[in-house]
Amino acid sequence: MKNCINILILLAALQLSSCVSLDLNPLDEASSDNWYSDTDDVQLSLNDFYRNYLYFLEAEYFTDRRTDDWAQRDAIYDVASGTVDGEWSAASSMWNYTYKGVVRANMIDEALDKLEGSATAEEINMLRAEALFFRAFCYSRLITLFGDVPYYTTYITVEQARQMGRTDKNEILRHIYEDFDFAATYLPVENNSTGVYRVTKGAAYALKARIALAQHDYATAKEAAKSCIDLNHYSLYEDYGELFLDKSMNCEMIFAIANSSELGQYEAIKSWVMRTAGGNNVAQPSWELLAAYTCTDGLPIDESPLFDPHNPYANRDPRCTYTFVEPGTELHGTVFNPLPSARQVLSNGQMTSNKENLVVDRYAPRNGCTIRKGAQELWYTVLQNDNPYIIMRYADVLLMYAEACIELNTIDDLTLQYINMVRARAYKVDYTQTNRYPAVTTTDQTELRRILRNERRVEFAWEGRRYFDLMRWGWFEKAFSHNYYGLPNDEATLTAMENDGNWFWAMTPEIDEDGFADFSALAAAGYCRQYGERMYDPKIELWPIPYEEVALSGGKLTQNEGY
Repeated sequence: MKNCINILILLAALQLSSCVSLDLNPLDEASSDNWYSDTDDVQLSLNDFYRNYLYFLEAEYFTDRRTDDWAQRDAIYDVASGTVDGEWSAASSMWNYTYKGVVRANMIDEALDKLEGSATAEEINMLRAEALFFRAFCYSRLITLFGDVPYYTTYITVEQARQMGRTDKNEILRHIYEDFDFAATYLPVENNSTGVYRVTKGAAYALKARIALAQHDYATAKEAAKSCIDLNHYSLYEDYGELFLDKSMNCEMIFAIANSSELGQYEAIKSWVMRTAGGNNVAQPSWELLAAYTCTDGLPIDESPLFDPHNPYANRDPRCTYTFVEPGTELHGTVFNPLPSARQVLSNGQMTSNKENLVVDRYAPRNGCTIRKGAQELWYTVLQNDNPYIIMRYADVLLMYAEACIELNTIDDLTLQYINMVRARAYKVDYTQTNRYPAVTTTDQTELRRILRNERRVEFAWEGRRYFDLMRWGWFEKAFSHNYYGLPNDEATLTAMENDGNWFWAMTPEIDEDGFADFSALAAAGYCRQYGERMYDPKIELWPIPYEEVALSGGKLTQNEGY
């Protein structure tokens, strides 16, 4: 409760600070000479980094929509359909929001130079560390998505900005490391002395590890992740499913952005709530994701004797039914059951028409699935989602360390321990209880790499990480070579499948060596239907520099290849 109160205090503070002119694009404002008279002004400006405009990628599952973990009626989003061009509005929004953060951080950094003498060195360093953390955070996003980008660390005018060319991302990466190092030096391990939770030493180490891993600097990633782990401040939340219902800054949360429906910072959630419960259930986790969870013996579904394609939720890694709603179970007072014969279901104590059934409702989920992960009562009662944006949690740090070790081929006991800690938590046991969960034991680099990559997929499903994992591993082409499948959409076929014992899947899909499921055989036999075709376009490895920025630069700012 105390943590929740702290989050509400933070959001209230953000609302108070939003009336300041700093809320506007700083490039259109006056120099920082006129803005900061004391450290209180700086603190107000820093508050803006905790508002949701900067977290465009985390909002409404933006990146997850553009991966193979997503299913949405007949829709395939731009990146996955190969339709991104140089005028892609998402790229422009991301560019503008993120550079707004860069400019704010630079202005604070410069202003603090002028406040030396009127505040203690400790106060100045704390404020500067927070500003440089966010500058590093913003530039990390920019080089990950766009590659080489304009880089500056001082206040510049709009005209100066338009005349800048692109700085080599490796040079920017060096400065990102410096900013995160400064932040890690001067930020405390706990940073809620003002009654709200702000970025910390651990967040600086963890975000440094993330950008290092993204740029394939495995040695730096390993070191930074280990520094975060060695703080001994974080731990895995005891219950995986409950983790996403806890809105506080709990033991696993390293960096998260609070939301609150009471204070107007939330998302509409109707598209992910069951139709029978009052939502419209537009989008669901995909069959490809459902097939990715291993069985409780640790084997993929096409190798495990425990797997039953007619009941694909049985004998699976527990994270499967923490992410998907298992048929026959209740969510939001409503029993979920896509079975063709289930024309009615129990909802709020009464039998009612089953709108999750394609025989009953043609807008029912095409693949017979529904999301459970993070489903709060507010999702159902007011169709609002005020779950925090989870930017970094401890499980990610553990798996980043393991990934770095695998890529460096320095696999040791800690590498296996950290993977097993994450996996064992899903089974609600300690990682040392190897007879109670499928512990990872191999030290073969190739085999362990495959295990780690699938572990990340199922651990962070629908948390915005899959897109960046595919990018880092060079797997967009693999992911988008697999199309989007769902159930047949005619009553006769659906009914026959149930009557003939071919429900849910008539046969087990094949899983390739990298964990990708192939449903084409089911489709060829008429047991499922292709609803969308994913297509790989090589240019989407980097996003387009916004067209207007290129045009206004007079040739100084060049476009990424293919746009």
